[in-house]
Amino acid sequence: MNRLLIVILVLTLFSAGCVGNNAEGTTKVVDGNLQESPHIEVIHFHGNNQCYSCQVVGAYAEETVNTYFPDELDSGNLVFRHVNFDLPEDKELTQRYGAAYSSLWIGTYTEKGFSAEQDTNVWYKVEDRNSYMSYLSEVINEKLAGL
Repeated sequence: MNRLLIVILVLTLFSAGCVGNNAEGTTKVVDGNLQESPHIEVIHFHGNNQCYSCQVVGAYAEETVNTYFPDELDSGNLVFRHVNFDLPEDKELTQRYGAAYSSLWIGTYTEKGFSAEQDTNVWYKVEDRNSYMSYLSEVINEKLAGL
C-alpha cells in the first residue's frame, strides 16, 4: 500500500510542474569525450520550479557525495552537479543524458566510452535520508569500482 501511495505521489508531482519540456524528444546517449579520464558524474537534473521531493533528491545526492566521497571528488574521479534543464547553457548536457524531467542520473566515462543511467530508486527513499544516502553510496561505489 505504501509503495502505491509513493507511486501516486511521484506521478502527481510530475504532473504538477516537475516535468520539463524536451521539445526535441528523448535523445540517444552519444559517446562523451573519450579523451577525458575515466570518471563518474552524478547529476541532479531539475527545472526552474522544483517541488519538495525534487529538491530533496538533489540535496541528498549532494550530501551523499560530499560525505562519502570527498577524496574521489578532489581527484576528479567523481563529479557532482545540479543541472537546470530549462537553461539554454545546460541544453547540451541535458541532451547527452536524455533527461526530460527532474531526475538523478549517473554517467560513467571509461576508455570504452560514455554511458548514462537514470536512478529512479532514489524517489522511493526521499522520506528516509539515511536509507537514501546508504543506497546511493552503494551505487556510486559499484560504478567507481568499474573504472
